[in-house]
Amino acid sequence: MIEDLSWMLEDIVANVPRARHAVLLSADGLPRGSTEGMDAKDVRTISAAMAGMQSLSRATSHFAGPGEDREWNQTIIEFSHGWIFLIGAGQGAYLAAAAAPDVDMQQISFRMHRLVARLGNNLTSPPRVHAEDAGERTGQPRAQAQAGRGTGIPIADLDEVIGQVRGARHAVLLGADGLPRGATTGMSQDLADTISAAMTGIHAYSRATAQFAGPLKEAHWRQTVIEFQHGWIFLISAGHGAFLAAAAEHDADIEEFTTRLHQVVPHLSRDLAPRGEASRA
Repeated sequence: MIEDLSWMLEDIVANVPRARHAVLLSADGLPRGSTEGMDAKDVRTISAAMAGMQSLSRATSHFAGPGEDREWNQTIIEFSHGWIFLIGAGQGAYLAAAAAPDVDMQQISFRMHRLVARLGNNLTSPPRVHAEDAGERTGQPRAQAQAGRGTGIPIADLDEVIGQVRGARHAVLLGADGLPRGATTGMSQDLADTISAAMTGIHAYSRATAQFAGPLKEAHWRQTVIEFQHGWIFLISAGHGAFLAAAAEHDADIEEFTTRLHQVVPHLSRDLAPRGEASRA
């Protein structure tokens, strides 16, 4: 029988102002525990969504760039009404926490990692997953695909951001149908297609967790951030059901990069025509 570890999760909501919920789950989406006040059905739904989120997050490590250590660190989802944080919690286990928009992010991160350390007696360290492993399991091409031909639809506004922000790597614009509408110069069609498929799934899982973040009144998904040891991936809303995926090195100026990405989004609407028309925009 699997031990219910709900009692250990109360540390987060009890000691972090504006924290709302916490759920401990297995890699296959089964709940191992949750904080008080959560409906059992909601816990199962969130556990399944978070399991899918961590799997897709880790599988995108090659988009963040090359590196010997491509371990996944965390995934953060931002809504207008709150935050969701997802980290590893041991061998095949993950910890998700939800909080209000004005939560102290450093404090909740500290409490989550401290709780993971306490869970060490019950759970062991998670296996390190690298880009090659994730790519082979999901059928995705390896990072060498970047050496192939470009998408044929470069977007000047994205090229400017990538060229001017230290540590920025590349970006791809996805339409509401999940298909790439364009990408930065030099990004191969194979990589654009592969990442677009993964980002479409991550976007869907992100939106499915809105209820976990807090009350759904006027809820709006803003972005999902994936952190690896070697880099970052950002998925942000681009309006009209579209979204923008971008990657940067781990030591990049993240604040400048995300600010520039959000500034360029309004200028990308012309590139969101149905596929086949984007090159004429």
